[in-house]
Amino acid sequence: MKKSELKEFLDEKVIQYNHPKFVTSDPIQIPHSFSKKEDIEISAFLSSTIAWGNRTMIIKNAKRMMEIMDHDPYNFILHHTEKDLKGVEFVHRTFNAIDFTYFIKALQNIYTKHQGLEFALLPSKDAINYQHAVANFKTLFFELDHPSRTEKHISNPLKNSAAKRINMFLRWMVRNDNCGVDFGIWKSHSPAKLSCPLDVHTGNIARKLKILNRKQNDWKALEQLDTTLRSFDPNDPVKYDFALFGLGVFEKF
Repeated sequence: MKKSELKEFLDEKVIQYNHPKFVTSDPIQIPHSFSKKEDIEISAFLSSTIAWGNRTMIIKNAKRMMEIMDHDPYNFILHHTEKDLKGVEFVHRTFNAIDFTYFIKALQNIYTKHQGLEFALLPSKDAINYQHAVANFKTLFFELDHPSRTEKHISNPLKNSAAKRINMFLRWMVRNDNCGVDFGIWKSHSPAKLSCPLDVHTGNIARKLKILNRKQNDWKALEQLDTTLRSFDPNDPVKYDFALFGLGVFEKF
C-alpha cells in the first residue's frame, strides 16, 4: 500500500472510531461523567493509571475509585483527611490501596503546590513530544515520602518506557476532536506534541501496516511510529490512535 493510500485508509478509520459511541466501551467514559475541569482531569488520570488488562474490569474499578472519593474527586483530593484514607479497600491487578492512597496525597500536592495536573505535565516550548515532561512529572509526583512499590505505576520515558497509559491520558486532556470523545481542556498544551498510546493492539496493527518495524513496544518504537503519524497529520498525529486501536480491538485486523 502506498503512503498516500495508507493515509487515506487510516483517515477513514479515524472517522469511523473517533465517534461518541467509542465512549461507551472505553475507560474515557469515567471522566465523561463529570463537568468541572478538575474533576475531569483527576478522574481521567486515575482511570488511565489502571488502564491495563480487561477493559470491563478497568471501567468497574475506575468507578470504584470514584465511589471512594464520593463522586467528587477534586473536593476529595483537596480536603480528604487521614481518617478518609484509613481502611480504603481497592485493588486493580498490581495497583492496590497503598498505591491509591499515595496517589490521592500526591494529587493534593500537585494541586496545592504545582498548579494542578495541566501545568505539572506541560512540556517546554521547544520540546517535540512529552518524553521529558512525563519524566519530570514522575519526579514531581513522588517528591513526598512514598512507598517504593508505587513508583512503577507512573512510567519514565527516559528509561525507554512507551508510557502508554499517561500518553492516553494526555490524548484525552489535550486533543480536542470536536466529536465528543477527547476533551481538549488543556489549552496551554499542543496536540502536535502528543504521541500514540502504544500497546499490544496498536503496536501489532502498526507492524502489519509496515509503519513500525521495531519489535518491542518501547519509547524507541513510539518515536518511530510518531515519525510516520506526524507526516500524515503534523497538527493532530495522535488521532490515528483511534484507527490503530479500532482495527486491532474491534476488527481483529
